[in-house]
Amino acid sequence: MITRTSALGFLPMLWASVLAGCESHSEANAPEPVRPVLTAPVEVSTSKVFGPFTGTIEPRYSSDLGFQIGGRVIARDVWVGDPVKKGQRLALLDPALIQFQLASAEAELASAQAQFDNAQAEEGRKKKLLQTGVSPQAQIDTAVSALAGARGRLEQAKARLDGARIQLGFTSLAANFDGVVTAVSAEVGQVVSAGQTVVTVARPDVREAMFDVPDSLLDQAQGGGTYSVTLLADPTVTTTGEVREIAPLSDSATRTRRIRLSLDNPPNGFRLGSTVSISLSEPTAPQTVVPESALFEDSGADWVWVADAAAGKVRKVAVKVIGRREDNAVVDANLSAGERVVIAGTHSLHDGETIKVE
Repeated sequence: MITRTSALGFLPMLWASVLAGCESHSEANAPEPVRPVLTAPVEVSTSKVFGPFTGTIEPRYSSDLGFQIGGRVIARDVWVGDPVKKGQRLALLDPALIQFQLASAEAELASAQAQFDNAQAEEGRKKKLLQTGVSPQAQIDTAVSALAGARGRLEQAKARLDGARIQLGFTSLAANFDGVVTAVSAEVGQVVSAGQTVVTVARPDVREAMFDVPDSLLDQAQGGGTYSVTLLADPTVTTTGEVREIAPLSDSATRTRRIRLSLDNPPNGFRLGSTVSISLSEPTAPQTVVPESALFEDSGADWVWVADAAAGKVRKVAVKVIGRREDNAVVDANLSAGERVVIAGTHSLHDGETIKVE
């Protein structure tokens, strides 16, 4: 028999049970939380890109100029960046020693000339005496021999004088073509040896791109095609080029080969020493490319999450990786260009999950 007191005690328990049932029902019918995801588009590539590599703009023609004799530098007329004309003086050696040698050669020539004139006169007198029968033949032979010796010493003295004059000309270093100074390697007061580089002059009108490629990529680098060359400081400044020269030997330290490209009408922005980005694009069969971060592994296979922004869902799609390019992967999959794949948090999603594309 239920008394009034026991009924009143049972009511709170009944209400608690009803409320708990309502909460369970509301939780079961609550909508799935929307998860924001980061995505990137699927791309279909029709070309294969080799690179990019970082290179520099260099002159094709450049000369390291030095004196043909040694001496002390007393003047250097140019600095790095100065334009020069053909025949313009670049530097000068102290000519004092060469001037002494020139004066000595001139004096030696004067002495040899006097000896030659005396021998020639003596030979003439002996011939006249021979005609009168006063001088014997032996004296004539001696005079002729002395004249020949004097003539030889005279020619030798002339040659030495010419050599001294040429040596004096070697004390001045001049440009052998119109160009611009790219380096100076000697200062005023420095003693330089014959052939030591003093000034480097380059022709700025003929420019080319230079970059280094690892030995392992050499076959791809010389496979042909036209390279794209872009100025790093301003990507809008660009041109094309073709391989002109590949170094026959690799660098012993870096194991790379130096490649030089002939540029097609290089723009003014391609100044000597400018840094450029160099890449080679070759046409290929259409290939599906996705970001490397979109891939995840499940049950020994590779997958990606395709985000359907209109439906607000994700679906799991199997892919087969057939190649990699920097931060991207070339895949064989049922994907279309423009579809978006999730690139973050791929291991915490589930098929059909509600998402919001950020």
